[in-house]
Amino acid sequence: MIALIRRDLAIALRAGGGALIGVLFFLTVVVLMPFAVGPDLALLKRLGPAILWLGALLASLLTLDRLFTADHEDGSLDLIVMSRRSLELACLAKACAHWLAAGLPLIVATPVLGLLLNLDGSTTATVALTLLIGTPALTLTGMIGAALAVTLRRGGLLLSVLVLPLSIPVLIFGVAACNAVVTDGVAPAAPLSILAALTLAGLVVGPLAAAAALRQGLD
Repeated sequence: MIALIRRDLAIALRAGGGALIGVLFFLTVVVLMPFAVGPDLALLKRLGPAILWLGALLASLLTLDRLFTADHEDGSLDLIVMSRRSLELACLAKACAHWLAAGLPLIVATPVLGLLLNLDGSTTATVALTLLIGTPALTLTGMIGAALAVTLRRGGLLLSVLVLPLSIPVLIFGVAACNAVVTDGVAPAAPLSILAALTLAGLVVGPLAAAAALRQGLD
């Protein structure tokens, strides 16, 4: 499992591996948003957490397409499926590598982008915390769609259709946790708990469903 994580990280971080695409897309969305909203700093501050979460969701979706496709193209996915080792653990390892390469950089970039959106320190910290808790859920649920679409022509379009509805609860409670701090000035305990529960549910269901989809698709 560790070896698979290292391999996927090395592939993602090399030139053309795709890890930087999500980060650049995230930066582009957030940097362009102040130009679209205008000079209203209060409105920008109120919309900031939602903008960051929406950018993170779209950036994650953009990189999920390559989660299994690259391995399917070079034949290594067949070797992983036929291996005696657990396919569920292999899927979990690939999800971990994807989050480390594509999800964690989004959280690291959040404090800098928070300045562009006129967010104060506590709000930026809350957004980063919610992304830390919620982005693994985006990867784990997206992995199911990536496994279903890996053998299909134009699977990227199907992946978006499958994953976006599953990602809506994560987006809702992630933004709700941030708004509890920005609007109400209260601790976002309830939405954070639900967000953590969604991630834990994805941790249990995601690898099982993705492994079943891969076995069915590659038969």
